[in-house]
Amino acid sequence: MPLRKRWQALNRTTVGSAPEQYGVYELGDDGEVLEVGWGVLRDELKDALAYGSGDQVRWETCQTKAEAKASAGEHRERAGL
Repeated sequence: MPLRKRWQALNRTTVGSAPEQYGVYELGDDGEVLEVGWGVLRDELKDALAYGSGDQVRWETCQTKAEAKASAGEHRERAGL
């Protein structure tokens, strides 16, 4: 099951609005999930923007690093990645 958030354009404004806390994120293109990752959201999305990992992003924050890592694993499995 994908994250229950709306897709946003992966650009500097979106990355700047990302919180500096742990979370899980999906990178996509035309609404299709290309990658699922986890970490400190703003840092991870800066890298994704720099390396052109997708055109869209959505994320959910988590309370801990362990929660973010576990959630990303579940989302990867559901997305078949």
